[in-house]
Amino acid sequence: MYVLDAFALMAYLKGEPSAQRVRDLLSDAENRKCQVYLSIINLGEVLYNLERNNGLNKAHEALTIIQSLPLEILPADNQTVFAAAHVKATHPVSYADAFAIIAAQGLNGVVLTGDPEFNDVADLVEVEWLAGNQ
Repeated sequence: MYVLDAFALMAYLKGEPSAQRVRDLLSDAENRKCQVYLSIINLGEVLYNLERNNGLNKAHEALTIIQSLPLEILPADNQTVFAAAHVKATHPVSYADAFAIIAAQGLNGVVLTGDPEFNDVADLVEVEWLAGNQ
């Protein structure tokens, strides 16, 4: 079980060198060798960044791509919001990253990221670092 954060998804969408691991993971998910998840909050983070930096059309194009990927988008129910708020209150991570952490905890999964904020939550969740990031 893998959880993508916004960093990993943006690397994939931008075709960055570290995106190869994301592509491999999605290929494995397509072949049912693993499962890949994304919190709806992290999806929102990707979309607002794309719209702010590249315009609404680019965000819509990215959403179409993301919806075609072999990953499950996880909702943010009350319990998830409360748990993410607790992580944010007790660790120096972004609020959106707290949702990836909670998702990985709930799934007993691994967060795939290159975001250095995850260095501070090694006690909470297993992290797989994208190449070139730690």
